[in-house]
Amino acid sequence: MRFSTFFYSLKQGIKNIRRNHMFSLASIGTITACLFLFGIFYFVVANFQYMIKTAETSVGVTVFFDAGISQEQIDKIGEEIKTRAEVASIKYISADETWRNYKKKFLKPELAETFGDDNPLADSASYSVYLNDVSMQNSLVNFINGLDGVRQVNHSDSVANTFKTFNALVGYVSAAIIIILLAVAIFLISTTVTMGIAIRKEEISIMKLIGATDTFIRAPFIVEGVIIGIIGAILPIIGLYFIYYKVISYITEKYINIFHAFQFLEAGDIFSNLIPVSLGIGIGIGFIGSYMTVRRHLRRKESV
Repeated sequence: MRFSTFFYSLKQGIKNIRRNHMFSLASIGTITACLFLFGIFYFVVANFQYMIKTAETSVGVTVFFDAGISQEQIDKIGEEIKTRAEVASIKYISADETWRNYKKKFLKPELAETFGDDNPLADSASYSVYLNDVSMQNSLVNFINGLDGVRQVNHSDSVANTFKTFNALVGYVSAAIIIILLAVAIFLISTTVTMGIAIRKEEISIMKLIGATDTFIRAPFIVEGVIIGIIGAILPIIGLYFIYYKVISYITEKYINIFHAFQFLEAGDIFSNLIPVSLGIGIGIGFIGSYMTVRRHLRRKESV
């Protein structure tokens, strides 16, 4: 596309927005509302998934060893476990540490003293292995069970399945809401562009008669849709930034006793993804809505 054609399309697109300012404002308002709701939903989903991910790293498996195993063999098992992609971290707990923790939690001091220097949990040394992704638990457990010197691997299938179910549910709900919001926004963009075409119907007919290409005729309307999409994306981003910052600050300060165990994503982490996604959605909505409408109108003209 030549520069002259580009600037002509840009100029005509802006004119179309002014001519149909009521419908343009309605489209901008709808996209803004849709992306604002999308942003709020994204805040909830992103933080929820972050909390789940954080919780997943606290879910682990416990590895116990054969009786009489040497420390060298235990270290070798630990090195092999560390090489696995499923592993976030690994902690060795010696038999002495296990006995000390047991006495502290479950035995009265006078009863613990009766054992003297004996350790009834002499074969209870273990590794606590924490996962990057709880859905990988089964593959890791199968691998560890196959290692020489491993007596038992304790793990919880119910916890792993709960986290996987939550993640799947969040994914399905997110997809459904996004599809609905996009459909509404595209419909309104289409309505706005249709009004612009109706106003310039005679002009378009004349341009077709003098040999103007479909691309030349279509370009101003596509520009119109894209501009509306960009404006409709920028406005909610600005509002959402201040809302997110204020809400997270308020929650963490006001309800620190309730939410001290939860970590929220920083605004930078949220908006580094939300800004390009919102702009992409806004531009995409504007482009698709206007392109499809103009294409349908031009085809109708050709058939007449």
